[in-house]
Amino acid sequence: MITRDEVLHVARLARLELSEDEIEPMARELSAVSDYVATIAELDLDGVPPTSHVVDISGALRADEPRECLPREEALDQAPSAGEDGFLVPSPQAG
Repeated sequence: MITRDEVLHVARLARLELSEDEIEPMARELSAVSDYVATIAELDLDGVPPTSHVVDISGALRADEPRECLPREEALDQAPSAGEDGFLVPSPQAG
């Protein structure tokens, strides 16, 4: 089982603020995910080709072709804060 300290460490790395009531359920959920990954790691997958989808999908995405860029003013128009060089974001807090 993932410990309380491990949950708090992962939450800090992900910049998540968890309440006391959320820590124990999160530990159970993360433990379940970890157990599932361990189960998958036990499988013999030699000779199984890697896949990105469970079913074969073709033509689902448009062709990746170059096109005109969005004008800078339009791209920054909806930004909560913008400067000369682009979007302005808050600096991460030391922690």
